[in-house]
Amino acid sequence: QVQLVESGGGLVQPGGSLRLSCAVSGSIFSINAMAWYRQAPGRQREVVAAVDSSGSTWYSDSVKGRFTISRDDTKNTVFLQMTSLKPEDTAVYYCHLQIRLQPGGGGMPFWGKGTLVTVSS
Repeated sequence: QVQLVESGGGLVQPGGSLRLSCAVSGSIFSINAMAWYRQAPGRQREVVAAVDSSGSTWYSDSVKGRFTISRDDTKNTVFLQMTSLKPEDTAVYYCHLQIRLQPGGGGMPFWGKGTLVTVSS
């Protein structure tokens, strides 16, 4: 059974940094796109960063220049390095991966359970 295991959330002061990780547990063939979403209280879930299988990245304007997404395909893991954190970055952060379970198969969407990031003094 394939699951995504997130870690790295917590409480940080404004201007601080955190690094989120999302690792795949279970047997898979490969991972296509990887992305991080977040959902703040009372707001819709939004995508903040994504990386495709070639390593090309995309960021929302709200985090561009402060967040960095990266992937380690040898460990089936995606990271989100967050710097210069602001109170408005407070949210539950979710990883989302398009995973190929078998050779020749298409990518299936998998979600992590979320990790809470709180930016407050």
